[in-house]
Amino acid sequence: MAAPIRSLLFYFVLSIFCRFKAISTLPIVVNTWPFTNATETGYNVFLTGGSAVDAVERGCSKCEVQRCDGSVGEGSDPDEEGEVTLDAMIMDGESMDVGSVGCLRNISSAISVARMVMERTDHTLLAGELATKFAVEMGFTESDLSSNKSDTMYKQWKTNNCQPNYRVNVNPDPKRSCGPYHPNTNIYRKETREDKGIGYLNHDTIGMVAVDKNGHVVSGTTTNGLNHKIPGRVGDSPIVGAGSYAQNGMGGAAATGDGDIMMRFLPSYTAVQLMGSGMSPSNAALSSIKPIIKYFPDFDGAVIAVNHKGEHGAACHGAGIGTFHYSVMDNPSKVNLFSVKCV
Repeated sequence: MAAPIRSLLFYFVLSIFCRFKAISTLPIVVNTWPFTNATETGYNVFLTGGSAVDAVERGCSKCEVQRCDGSVGEGSDPDEEGEVTLDAMIMDGESMDVGSVGCLRNISSAISVARMVMERTDHTLLAGELATKFAVEMGFTESDLSSNKSDTMYKQWKTNNCQPNYRVNVNPDPKRSCGPYHPNTNIYRKETREDKGIGYLNHDTIGMVAVDKNGHVVSGTTTNGLNHKIPGRVGDSPIVGAGSYAQNGMGGAAATGDGDIMMRFLPSYTAVQLMGSGMSPSNAALSSIKPIIKYFPDFDGAVIAVNHKGEHGAACHGAGIGTFHYSVMDNPSKVNLFSVKCV
């Protein structure tokens, strides 16, 4: 066979192989952090015929039960009054339906309640004790979300004069004492986020994206939020386009980090739209956090991105993270860990 013909044949076979490999990455489950049990649980749903919605719900639920890093599920990160509350969301990229719960009280299965909001109501977000009331109506059981760990964290924080906290421009001086607080007419400088003691272990979450073999994209998040937050605070996790976003034909993304900052920029929505325009997942994730860096150069956070073909990537920022790890499962044999250096 002539050399040019052999060369053409080689590249033809190679192109077929590459297309086969691209298809073979589906289904896929990707989530923030090395929460590999959650990844495997989500992926196994596909092996038993479940949907992408099932995969995200069960994968995130696994982390809630195992209390991943102490920042997902019950039992950790109490608010200023010692109560543990939960945030969660789930989004279907085919129908564009979303269910979210914020500041959910006394219900441990936040991601499952979020799914109920998506499938059993015309609403998008329910919050607080009325979200709890809805959950009970849907068959969930109330329970105390605190634990010995959260009680100890709360007592230590009180002993330390409620330091650090998230109050500004109030009396008494929130840098030196606990409340009750009142507005201060003399406005003074706001502290940086670093002064608050924010680190990835006290504002973490699990964000997950699942894509089935047909390219159906679903995303979700669940977290117990920021340690010693002001009661009633809702972070980025249940906010559409901030905590996560999914759209068929484009992909899905999820964020983790300093939610009070990240939610102002909708990084998950941005990453998905950029993938829809043809950008790679890695570049889309990086581009989605660049505007945040411009205004808040000290923030800690990361974004994972998966396109509808199963290609994935991530980007992160912040010395508190340094290197960001995320989990991927696109075959039945094992979960793979990937890492990116933070910019």
